[in-house]
Amino acid sequence: MNAVITAIGGFVPSSILTNKKISETVDTSEEWIEKRTGIKERRIADCNTATSDLASAAIENLFENYNVDRLEVEALLVATATPDHILAPTASIVCEKSGLANAFGFDMNAACSGFLYALEMGANMIESGRYSKIIVVGADKMSSIVDYEDRNTCILFGDGAGAVLLEKTESDNGLMKTILKTDGSGTSSLLVPSGGSRNPTSMQSLLHRTNYLKQEGAFVFKKAVASMSQVSQDALAKNELHAAQIDWVIPHQANLRIINAVSESLNIDSEKVKVNIDRYGNTTSATVPLCLWDFKEDFKLGQNLLITTFGAGFSWGATCLKWGVMREKKAVETIKTDTVNENVLVAH
Repeated sequence: MNAVITAIGGFVPSSILTNKKISETVDTSEEWIEKRTGIKERRIADCNTATSDLASAAIENLFENYNVDRLEVEALLVATATPDHILAPTASIVCEKSGLANAFGFDMNAACSGFLYALEMGANMIESGRYSKIIVVGADKMSSIVDYEDRNTCILFGDGAGAVLLEKTESDNGLMKTILKTDGSGTSSLLVPSGGSRNPTSMQSLLHRTNYLKQEGAFVFKKAVASMSQVSQDALAKNELHAAQIDWVIPHQANLRIINAVSESLNIDSEKVKVNIDRYGNTTSATVPLCLWDFKEDFKLGQNLLITTFGAGFSWGATCLKWGVMREKKAVETIKTDTVNENVLVAH
């Protein structure tokens, strides 16, 4: 028994933060940002929108576009590094907002690798035979932990969410063997220093702005390239595949130079690599499902996808996925690209 993706949803806020706007507040330029990162703009949620709202909107988009009975969903896995609260779980809030009355939910935090970790967990739950329908969501409101006075981080991140429905299948389609890695020695190179049990929020942390994301960019860059390249090669070998057999690569959208370096190391043509970082920036847990959502029409039955990620922790991994049969679409497909409160639908 395999776990296969049968429906996809996505959501990004309508508010756009351009490179030009950032260059007006910190010492940088539009050209420098795009050259160094590949990012042209990113979506930013308003102050009334939380991660649970982004996740719920992505799930609602899935239900709007595919014939799925939400009461048949048995579990919800929410991958996020920016939960609504330290306590309670964001998944609990999303279950209530999305009408998943028969599902239990829990959060997973593996930073930028969170969705891949959650996808593997969800697939294992399906393959165990105990569950038939599971929703996996990657959602983050990175603007809530980004210091917009810090040029090293504020240029990189955006907000968004993507969701997939996993179902059981007896076909060869679906998630293949996955490799996940963790190296806690890199924690200090990419983290939010304050706000947890190690360093609770205090007047001192607010004064020194340690409640915001901090990153050693050069070190993280090198580690990401090396780790994603190696784990991708290992995942191909584990699944007895060659790079030439991969139809599409879905990489974590951290930096275009990282993406290009990884694809070159694998000797995979750049035309096979899906990229939307130019429009969304790094949405952390949401980058992979947003790529799946953005480019879903390009994926054909039986095609091989390679997914690879790298994030804080350090956490990284790769998996291969054989595209399966999607659920029947509803007559009119609409995509939410507004803030949650505006409730405006834009055709996709």
